[in-house]
Amino acid sequence: MKISADRADAFSNRPDAKARAVLVYGPDEGLVRERAQRLMRTVVSELNDPFRVADLVGSQVKNDPALLIDEAAALSMTGGRRVVRLRDADDGHTKAVQAFLESPPGDALVVLQAGDLAAKSSLRKLCESALNAAAIACYMDDGQAVELVIRDSLGKFGISIAPEALDLMASQLGSDRQVTRAEVEKLITYMGGPDARGLTVTLDDIQACVGDLSALSMDDMTLALADGDDSTAQAMLDRFVAEGQSMIPLLRSVTRHFLRLHLVSGALAHGKPAEQAVALLKPPLFFKTKPRFMTQVRRWPTQRITQVLDLLLDAEMDCKSTGAREHEIVSRVFLQISHASRVAKPTPSGP
Repeated sequence: MKISADRADAFSNRPDAKARAVLVYGPDEGLVRERAQRLMRTVVSELNDPFRVADLVGSQVKNDPALLIDEAAALSMTGGRRVVRLRDADDGHTKAVQAFLESPPGDALVVLQAGDLAAKSSLRKLCESALNAAAIACYMDDGQAVELVIRDSLGKFGISIAPEALDLMASQLGSDRQVTRAEVEKLITYMGGPDARGLTVTLDDIQACVGDLSALSMDDMTLALADGDDSTAQAMLDRFVAEGQSMIPLLRSVTRHFLRLHLVSGALAHGKPAEQAVALLKPPLFFKTKPRFMTQVRRWPTQRITQVLDLLLDAEMDCKSTGAREHEIVSRVFLQISHASRVAKPTPSGP
């Protein structure tokens, strides 16, 4: 079964009884972990229960393919249904998962936790087509999804948030769902937790509480890159690498920015007034970065933006398919983009 995006959360909270194995995959590692844990909690309340939870890593099953079936068939010493989680699942586990699905023993739920699998992935195809399996994709949250997570999380404590504060916080988050939730939880604690009911989060609250996130944000790196400020962009890239950040979210952050530039640039080229063109952006521009963004619109004509988007797509494909170091690939494309910005001539007319 292929689970659509609008059903993903509902299915994770209450999976189909016919699904004996559920593949959770995608580039948003935090959302993959979150949904995998939700699935597991539909069977067991304590994920660290050694009698009812078997936690396997990919290398174990590759070395012993029968291990998956053996763990699924095992009975809990304390009674109750069991969960088998396979971390780092990939196409090298397809045969083991297929053998399980052909004649699944016992009643355990098997949760397959994977990274970003391509459409041609054999494991993904197996779980999407099997009647007793399911596949859930976990992609990075767009602006509206991030805003919904923030508002809902604050709303559980009776806390509201001012529009400009929501814009700022949403603009800094989205590449990892668990990072988003952690930052919102930090904000709730800052506001007073249960005692904050009825309060409204302001822009000052965001800057005070999430200031460290803003200072290291992907958006700051992306803005510097589009400005042609290669030294700042490369310095931030190096810092992200040192922190262990995957390169794919960084590339996609830059891609999102240039897609927004492309949208506004295209609208202006078709005669829309500047304010109407900017109003097309969702989420809307944060007011402090709007002048900088509009300067970039004047600097980057639509055709040149398209070329940058092609470069970013090629870089992402290279990161996924070659043995080269991801950092080197991204650093190289950053140099190309910043150079293109520096030699570009701003249009004489525009917003």
